[in-house]
Amino acid sequence: MGNEQLPTRRPWIVAVAGASGTPYPAAVIRALLAAGEAVDLVVSRAARLTLLDETGIAFRDAHWQADLAAWLGGGTDLSGVRYWAAGDFAAGPSSGSYPAKGMLVVPATTGAVAGMALGLSKDLLQRAAAVTLKERRPLVVCVREAPLDGVTLRHLVALDEAGAVVLPASPGFYAGGSTAQELVDFVAGRVLDAVGVPHTLYRRWSGELGAARAHPGGGRGA
Repeated sequence: MGNEQLPTRRPWIVAVAGASGTPYPAAVIRALLAAGEAVDLVVSRAARLTLLDETGIAFRDAHWQADLAAWLGGGTDLSGVRYWAAGDFAAGPSSGSYPAKGMLVVPATTGAVAGMALGLSKDLLQRAAAVTLKERRPLVVCVREAPLDGVTLRHLVALDEAGAVVLPASPGFYAGGSTAQELVDFVAGRVLDAVGVPHTLYRRWSGELGAARAHPGGGRGA
């Protein structure tokens, strides 16, 4: 009995850069936890400013659980979440030996895209992305910017060539989403689709034209 080992925790690293769109990572984190997945959370310094501007929530290292609960909404069990400060280069995700499943950057700024494409490590987000790529683990980059200039497009191509999935925060309307949250959930669902995590965030295409009108109610549970 003394030789028994506990199962190794293998989280998804969810990194939040400073682009507008803080509802996107909230939806991704809720869905990952609902699917029984563990989450390691990294919030960049710029993302804290965006979160404060868009939600009024001041995300604080010392009070991250309370602040994350306010961000995600009531009723979310946070026992599966571990938080790492953006400036913590000794954090688990900074090492390839840390047993992460992969990384989801939601949303990604053009600056974060550039840093990841060039292999920089100015903060934990960029370092964890470099580790994810070198270890050949899944990396999803949910870029949220418009318009995109040539430099950023070249950086996105470089990430694609390195093995990342480039997934713009571009909601589809065929799923019947009629509210902002349903459109957010569509993007979050596509992020989870890219790494094979099951969810019911949006109505999938069935080959039936007009299905969203014939069966209203958006995607949850559809």
